[in-house]
Amino acid sequence: MEIFVGTDIVEVERIKKAFNTYSKFLERIFTQKEIEYFNSKRRNLTHIAGFFSAKESVSKVLGTGIGSFSWKDIEICHNEKGAPVVILKGKAKSIADKKGIRDIKLSISHTKTHAISCAIAIGGEKNDSADIKTDERS
Repeated sequence: MEIFVGTDIVEVERIKKAFNTYSKFLERIFTQKEIEYFNSKRRNLTHIAGFFSAKESVSKVLGTGIGSFSWKDIEICHNEKGAPVVILKGKAKSIADKKGIRDIKLSISHTKTHAISCAIAIGGEKNDSADIKTDERS
């Protein structure tokens, strides 16, 4: 069994600049479900920065960075208790499957100026009864 860890920190100001500069920033990086969540939070930039950081952390857990798959191959949502949950799709899911990753735990935190996240995955042994949530539409 292996444990994979990825962390990321992002300045909210950096996300604000990208949001204000690129009209399609949200659509390029986030899924429709994530954008709906941001809209429910009045597009609060700290939440957007937190999700951005979370996607970076998950990409580090997968050992590839974002360049090996689409930003939208990682979707962040919340469970019934409000905890963040990772859903992998497409190439990101394939990479996780090859590494035998069964589960990814995620923590996101933010202040007015920074967002930070930590993703932890357990893998190393191929397991057909994977605990990772998947979206079969991909």
